[in-house]
Amino acid sequence: MRLSPAQIQDIVHTARELVGHDARVWLFGSRVRDDAVGGDIDLLIESAGRVEQPVWLAAQVSAGLQRKLGERRIDVLLVDPQTPREPIHQVALAEGALLTP
Repeated sequence: MRLSPAQIQDIVHTARELVGHDARVWLFGSRVRDDAVGGDIDLLIESAGRVEQPVWLAAQVSAGLQRKLGERRIDVLLVDPQTPREPIHQVALAEGALLTP
């Protein structure tokens, strides 16, 4: 995984601060692979509770992380119990690395 412990802590803290203390966060995409170079940070955040405006909340998480981690591309997918699972969600859950317990 190509994130430092400090970056992981910032990601988890921001997600839980904005989405909820029980949010689960997966890193997926090229940053999971140690042999890859560069790439954006792809995150899937799962909320246990219903989220009224998931796109807006995902944008807030992304903006908060850009302030903490610097100007880099951060893509955030946010799902709650009502979110229909799309293929990208299945890939993130199957191939991603869980950053939260």
